[in-house]
Amino acid sequence: MSKVRVHNFAISLDGFGTGADQSMEAPFGHAGGRLMQWFMSTPTFRAMQGADGGTEGVDADFAAQWADGIGAEIMGRNKFGPQRGDWPDDGWVGWWGDEPPFHTPVVVLTHHPREAIAVGETTFHFVDQTPAEALELARSLAPNTDIRIGGGVDTVREFLAADLVDHLHLVQVPIVLGRGERLWDDGAGLTLEGLEERFDIESTPSPSGVTHFVYTRKPRD
Repeated sequence: MSKVRVHNFAISLDGFGTGADQSMEAPFGHAGGRLMQWFMSTPTFRAMQGADGGTEGVDADFAAQWADGIGAEIMGRNKFGPQRGDWPDDGWVGWWGDEPPFHTPVVVLTHHPREAIAVGETTFHFVDQTPAEALELARSLAPNTDIRIGGGVDTVREFLAADLVDHLHLVQVPIVLGRGERLWDDGAGLTLEGLEERFDIESTPSPSGVTHFVYTRKPRD
């Protein structure tokens, strides 16, 4: 069975994976670029921007693992764009321009399904499904490959709560955001208490100040 993986998912010291007040100009809300600053100098990020070079080291090593063996991604609507409700006819095709970095099928979870759209080598499929149903779809689109859960916060939390994640790479960034979307609970009762009982956990500090946590799912009964 293919694995379900989360990579390069950054959270603040107080557990927020994105800030408040997301907009077209601010994909991470009031957090700005602070959650992903560690990532921006890596060769992986620079390659996504069509640039060469980058800083090698711990952060680069972890960042580079995001694509190996991945055949499809699942993301929430908030990662795709800032729109809410019915889709406006504004030509929006995501934050990434004419050539998104995925180069795979991408399943976008939304309460407002729409026709699939192809952007460069990436095709976005918009569905209203449970995590298990979305995972089944992603695996049908990319058989015998691993599936990446790309975010945002709600999507990662829901897949963890459904016990569908095999590999979780969290990056704890030494900032306090105070508001936004928290990974560990949604404020309405969905918590991840006891998560550590399901995973083996390793931590690796980086000279950049972040700490990389890798959660590997223990064998299921």
